[in-house]
Amino acid sequence: MVSDFDKHVAKQQIEWRKSNISTEEMGVQNGLKRPWILPENLWKEGLWERIKDSLPEYLKKEEVQRHKGCHNLKSSWMLCANLYFSFRKDKDLLAGFLNKFVSNKIKTVDRIELEYAEGGKLNPAELLGEPQGTRGANQTSPDVAFVVNGGKGLILTENKYTEHSFYPCSGRKPDFGNPNIKRCLDFGFIHDDIKNNCHLLNWENESRKNRKYWDYIRISDKGRQILKRCPAATSGYQLFRQQALAEGIAESGKYEFVISCVAYDQDNQTLISSLEPTGIDDFTTGWGSLFEGKAGFKSFSHQQWVDWVRQHDTQGQWKEWLNYIGQRYGY
Repeated sequence: MVSDFDKHVAKQQIEWRKSNISTEEMGVQNGLKRPWILPENLWKEGLWERIKDSLPEYLKKEEVQRHKGCHNLKSSWMLCANLYFSFRKDKDLLAGFLNKFVSNKIKTVDRIELEYAEGGKLNPAELLGEPQGTRGANQTSPDVAFVVNGGKGLILTENKYTEHSFYPCSGRKPDFGNPNIKRCLDFGFIHDDIKNNCHLLNWENESRKNRKYWDYIRISDKGRQILKRCPAATSGYQLFRQQALAEGIAESGKYEFVISCVAYDQDNQTLISSLEPTGIDDFTTGWGSLFEGKAGFKSFSHQQWVDWVRQHDTQGQWKEWLNYIGQRYGY
C-alpha cells in the first residue's frame, strides 16, 4: 500500500538527499533500488551530525541491533534516532513535553533507550513467551523508552513515520498452521474462548511457542462493545504486543506507573485510521479505551515534539537541530 503521504515523504527525502548525501548511488532494500535508499555502508549519513558517532557507540555498548532498513531515508527507526535519541544529554525539554502530552506524573527524564527491553523475568522471552531475541531483533522491543522520575516510571514508545498500519498478527500467517483465520475477524468468537480460539496460544512446535500476551490483556466494557475483530488480527499486532508488555511490566510492581505510547506523524492519515476495520476510527483516541489494567496508553505526534522544542528552547541551544529537522522532515 502506497499512500499519498508516503509519496510525499519519498519526494521530500529525494530532494533533501541532493544537498546532504555524498553520493547519488541508489541503495538496495528488499531487493529493490530506490532513490531514497542509500548504499548500506553510508547509513550514518542519514543521522543528524551530532549523533553520527554517539549512536553507533551506544548500539555497540548496549548490544542493540540497528534496524536493517536504516539506510532508507524514510526509515522510522532513523527518524526516531534523529528526533529523540539526540536529546540523551539534554532531557529537560523532553520531561516538560512528556508531562504535558503523556502524563502529568512525569517530572524528570532519566534515560532514553532505543529498542528497550527489561532483564530477568521481565524480558520479552520470559514475560511474553516469545522466542529468545535481542534488543531490536525477534522480540517485542519498543523503539524508544523513557525512564522517568528517578526510575519510578516507564514510557514504552512505538515510533512511526510512513507505515500504513501496526501490522497483522503472526498467528494468521498461512504457513503457521492456523486452521481458520476467518475466526480472528469475529471478536466475540475469539473473546468467548481465547485459550482455544486464539492461534497464538496453540502453536504446534517449539520454535513458535505459545505467547502470553493475553495473560495481561483485559478488554474493557467499551472494548467489548466496539471491537469487530481481535485487536491484533489485521492491523494492530504491534500495539497489542506493546500493550501486553506494558501491562506485564506494570503488574510486576517494579515501577509506579507504565505507559504504552505511540509517536507518529500527524499527516499520516493512513496509519491513524488503520484500525477502522477493527472498530477504531482513530487509534490515537480509540486504542486506550479498549483495555482495563494498570498500564495506560497515550500518543503524541512528531510535530508536537518539534514545536515544543521550538517554543521552549529559549537559549537557542537546539537551533541547529531545528534547522536540520525542518529541512529533513519538514517539521
